Parts: sequence; C-alpha cells; structure tokens
Amino acid sequence: MTSIDLNADLGEGFGRWRLTDDEGLLSVVTSANVACGFHAGDPATMRRVCELAAERGVTVGAQVSYRDLAGFGRRAMDVPPAELAAEVAYQIGALEVFARAAGTRVAYVKPHGALYNRVVRDEEQAAAVVDGVLLAGGALPVLGLPGSRVLERAAEAGLPAVPEAFADRAYTDQATLVPRGQEGAVVTEPDSVVARSVELARSGRVTARSGAVVTVRARSLCVHGDTPGAVDLARRVRERLEASGVRVEAFA
Repeated sequence: MTSIDLNADLGEGFGRWRLTDDEGLLSVVTSANVACGFHAGDPATMRRVCELAAERGVTVGAQVSYRDLAGFGRRAMDVPPAELAAEVAYQIGALEVFARAAGTRVAYVKPHGALYNRVVRDEEQAAAVVDGVLLAGGALPVLGLPGSRVLERAAEAGLPAVPEAFADRAYTDQATLVPRGQEGAVVTEPDSVVARSVELARSGRVTARSGAVVTVRARSLCVHGDTPGAVDLARRVRERLEASGVRVEAFA
C-alpha cells in the first residue's frame, strides 16, 4: 500500500498573537513542524504544541528559520555559515527541551520560508543547515524539496533525507516552488488542493503552473496551517487520501 506523511507548520504565533489552529490541525496531521522562535513561536507556544502533539501521537519536528520575526522568516538574509549552523542547532535544542518534557522528542528538522527556498540551490547555506543539525546531536532526518542541495548534503552526512511535496503551492516546470511574491503561487481552491494531494501521493506527479506535468516524488506532504479554512482542508485531504488507498503515517 502507498503511504505518505501529512505535515503542517504549527506553533506559528507569538505572545497573544496566534496564526495557526494548532489544536485542530493536530487532530489531522501525522507530523508537526513546530516554529522554534526565530520566525514565529515563543517558549509557552512551543511547550503547548509539544504537549498537544504528544497527547495525540503526532511526531514533532523542528522548523528552523532565519532570525526574522518581523518578516515571518520569509525575507532573504545573508547569514555567515558558522552563525547559521549555530542558530539551527540552537532552535533544535530549544524545542527538544519542551518535547522531552512532554514525553516525546524532536524527530526531524525542516527549514522554513526563505531558508527553505535558499537551501534548494545554495551549497553553502545548505551545508550550514546540515552542520547545525549535526551540532544539535542525533541523526535527525532533514525534510526538504526533492533534488535540493540540503537533502544532498544531509545524505552525504549520513542523515536521512526526506523529500517533501506541497498540496497547496504552485510548481515551476523545474519542480521547484513558484515564489510567493508571484501570482498564483498558492493554490487556494479546495477541490484542486485535494486532487493534487492524491495525485502527488499515488503517482508522484503534479501539474505545474504552466500546465506541464512534473515529477515530485515525496515521502511527506505539507498542508499549510496559515491558509483560510486550513483544518477543514487538511481533513478533506486526509480523508481523500485514505479513501484512495493511501496510508497516512509519519515518516519518523
């Protein structure tokens, strides 16, 4: 039977401000990419999400980012490799404290936003992210875009490299994500998101923005938690996947 992980970005709040419906999404997804305080998240939020994830049997992952609270981690930044490696390790370590306190652990690492897109092609920044994972200790899997430099560097370092696809993001003909600043970068029509999810899981293909069909073979499928109606959409995606004979289960 075909199987796939269903992940979402969670804990994306700060103080009294909350962006994601963490409780709702944790009733649907199998893996939680938890913000570690650099693009969103604070200690109380990280602790709460880890506790909820542990209660519901959802795998916890560290979503690491450039230090960019004001820009939600989506602004381009040039961070020296040694500094970036230290910041990645710092974020993983912070989340690990709350994960262990909740009776679980950090089971993987996923870059966020501008960092995620940068390490698709940037060798130096990709290597720095992997160095940060190694510095944090443990052979943690790294989640990223298929064919990205960060997954290549992770595999070379002996870390599990886990390819990821996006149900609600538009793709280029090169199987990379259309930049968020461009029109049509986010797929918002629910039926389309659901259909794309099944096609990605079952055939490893998706229709690019140009209309071309591109190959995107992935072990995990992301549904964004900051889109309107995210919980209902994630639930529809999971129900359709399972109805199509796809087993939904965590990869870590």
